[in-house]
Amino acid sequence: MIEKAYHDRDGHIWMDGEFIDWRETKVHVLTHSLHYGSAVFEGNRAYNGKVFRLEDHTDRLIQSAKLMGYEIPYTAEQINQACIDTLDKSGLQDAYMRPVAWRGSEMMGVASKNNQIHLAIACWFWGNYFEDKMKGIRLCIADWKRPAPDTIPCKSKGAGLYMICTLSKDAAAAKGFDDALMYDYQGRVAECTGAHIFFVRGQEIHTPTCDNLLDGITHDTVLKLAAKRGYKVFKRDIYPSEMEHFDECFVTGTAAEVTPVREIDGRHYTPGEVCQALISDYDDLVRGKTSL
Repeated sequence: MIEKAYHDRDGHIWMDGEFIDWRETKVHVLTHSLHYGSAVFEGNRAYNGKVFRLEDHTDRLIQSAKLMGYEIPYTAEQINQACIDTLDKSGLQDAYMRPVAWRGSEMMGVASKNNQIHLAIACWFWGNYFEDKMKGIRLCIADWKRPAPDTIPCKSKGAGLYMICTLSKDAAAAKGFDDALMYDYQGRVAECTGAHIFFVRGQEIHTPTCDNLLDGITHDTVLKLAAKRGYKVFKRDIYPSEMEHFDECFVTGTAAEVTPVREIDGRHYTPGEVCQALISDYDDLVRGKTSL
């Protein structure tokens, strides 16, 4: 079944302080962020009618904009309430939510300071990010690498920074893989196109701490869940030559949640005890059955 186009749906989107009919929520073709990639966004998920770690997502959105050189004209409290109101307006209990801020169309050119800053929030039902989530996904190695931290504002969840992610994701799909694993500018294991990565050896968990990765909220959550279970967690540089020596592998992200990996370019992993435990723990946490 073909999913209905995102511009042609029933419902409402919160935009600049008011709810607008979904199909009428539009921006001009000369919007500055469309041409220069300075929009910033978040991906939130709601479970049982509550947005998980909403305040942390909003704080990161505000910081992302600051790293891109602008201020979102709403307080964190106002953005949080707008997210809650948008979820309520949708009538959904489980939903994916996309707050996005961007520079408007008052001026064109590389310079940006005279453009108005806009904010919109939409939410919709979105199931598993990966179709084979429980079976485990297959990754190839991306041709593109995560850039050095002095070449991009890598701690901002900026739209333009996802260009190489889209290229890598599409190339992976063309080869029959679910996603791509990216190395960084020093050849270290970095992340997938929209998710952080973890490796497991016995009862030990290893995850990259590259200086050019976005600070992941789901990544942080899973680290806390792992510590609660008593797993030894090593946050360190991981190099490609090490990947064949791990037993399990999984990725994390708001959209991906906790998803096992069964292959990375010919290296095979068996989703086992640690993967299954953290999948269960994460589901219990986001649905309010447990707490950290």
